[in-house]
Amino acid sequence: MRVDERKSVKNNTVIIYTTPTCTYCKMAKDFFKAQGVSYSERDVVSDLEARRVMIDKSGQMGVPVIEVNGEIVVGFNKEKLSTLLGLA
Repeated sequence: MRVDERKSVKNNTVIIYTTPTCTYCKMAKDFFKAQGVSYSERDVVSDLEARRVMIDKSGQMGVPVIEVNGEIVVGFNKEKLSTLLGLA
């Protein structure tokens, strides 16, 4: 990956709505770490406001719900995330 491509990855705004026991949430977070993508995590079990925001944005109660630069991805869709993050 070229330096200018890395810079574009770091400029993304990523929020992942998770629960502590979610396997797909862990897979998504591991993917972000491997790609050098910074993200904010919202635990929807302990943070009721985050849960409300997640449901309002996605219409979903299941996790993960991932927001990349305002685009919502429900579930761990590696290909779609790669595209949204400029990795593909």
